[in-house]
Amino acid sequence: MNESDNHTQKIAIFGVGLIGGSLALCFRGKPGITVVGYAHEPALQERYMQSGVLDEVTLSIEEAAMDADYIFLSVPVGMLNYYLELLSKLPLKKGCIITDVGSTKASITSAAKSLDFQDAYFIGGHPMAGSERSGVEAASALLFENAYYVLTPLEGIPEHVYNSLKELLTHTKAQVIRVDPKHHDDIVGAISHLPHIIAVALVNQVSGYNEAEPLYQLLAAGGFRDITRIASSDPLVWRDILLSNREVLLRLFKDWNMQIQRFTDIIEHQNGEAIEEAFRSAGAFRNQLPERRKGVITSLFDIYIDVPDTPGIIGRIATELGTAAINLSNMQIIESREDVPGILRLSFRQEEDMERAAQLLISQNYTVRS
Repeated sequence: MNESDNHTQKIAIFGVGLIGGSLALCFRGKPGITVVGYAHEPALQERYMQSGVLDEVTLSIEEAAMDADYIFLSVPVGMLNYYLELLSKLPLKKGCIITDVGSTKASITSAAKSLDFQDAYFIGGHPMAGSERSGVEAASALLFENAYYVLTPLEGIPEHVYNSLKELLTHTKAQVIRVDPKHHDDIVGAISHLPHIIAVALVNQVSGYNEAEPLYQLLAAGGFRDITRIASSDPLVWRDILLSNREVLLRLFKDWNMQIQRFTDIIEHQNGEAIEEAFRSAGAFRNQLPERRKGVITSLFDIYIDVPDTPGIIGRIATELGTAAINLSNMQIIESREDVPGILRLSFRQEEDMERAAQLLISQNYTVRS
C-alpha cells in the first residue's frame, strides 16, 4: 500500500460510467476505502449519487484528486491526455498512483512519460471486459470477474508501487497481467480493433447493396446480425480508440488485405483444397481459444424459443427466469405472425445462465434451440 494499511485510502474516479462505476462498486464498502467520483456537471453529480456506486461525488477536480491514494481515469480515450495534464499541475499526495482504463496504451504511456507528476506515479491499465450496456446504471461489481486486467507500467516504476495497484485490483476478481504498452496495442489491435472495423465495413457494404434491393436487410437476420453485432458500438468511443492506435491498424490493414487477396486468388483458381485448409486451420486455432474467460469483445450466449402468439407470453418467460435468479441480458422477438409461432431470442452474458435457462424452459414444455 502507499503508506500504511491502517489509514483510510481514498480512491478517486474520473468518468463514472460502465467501467468507472463498476470499479467503484468493486472498491466501495471494503474496509478502509473511500470512493470519490468526479462529475463535470451538476446533472451528472445527481445521477452518480442516485446510482449508489460512490461514497462521495464532487464537481471539483482539485477536491477529487486531493489526498487520493489512487486515481482512476475512466474517461474516453480522447480525453485522457487532457486529464493527465490537469493532474500533473495539481499537488497530488506523495505516492499517489494514477491509472487509466483505455483500450490503447502506447499513446497514454508516452504522454505520461513527458509529464512531471513529482512524487506521484502513472501506470497504464486496461480491464479487458465490457458490456452491451453503457452508463453508470449498467455498472456491476461482477464486470471484471474472470477477465484479464492489463497493466503497462512505465520503465522505472518502483516494484512496490506496481504491486500496490495490483493488490488493490484483487477486489475486481480479475487476473492482472503485466504487458509492454506497444505490445499491448499490437495484440488488442488485432483481436479487437480490427474486428470492429471489419464488422463496420461489412455492414456498410451490405447496406449499400440494400439501397437497390431491400431483400438484403430482410434476409440478413440471424447469423449475419450476430457476427456483425460489434458494428453497433459507440461511434465516438471508437473514433478515439482507432485514431490513438493508428500506426498499429495501418500495419494490420496490410496483413488483412493480404488475407483477402489470398482468398481472391484461391477462388479465382477454384482451389477447393485451399479453401478447406483455410477453414480447417482457422477452426483448429479457434477451438483452442478459452471459452469461459471474458475478453475485449463481450460474449453473448443465445437461445431461441418458439412462442405462441398469446398476450403476456413474453412477460411470463421473463418472470420465470427472474424467479429462478437467471440473469437475462436481452430479449428480441425475431418473428411473430398469426400463421406461425413467434421466435424469441434470449441473450445471456454467462454460459451457465444460458444453460440454466434452457433447462428451465424445456421443463416447462417450451421448444428451445441453441
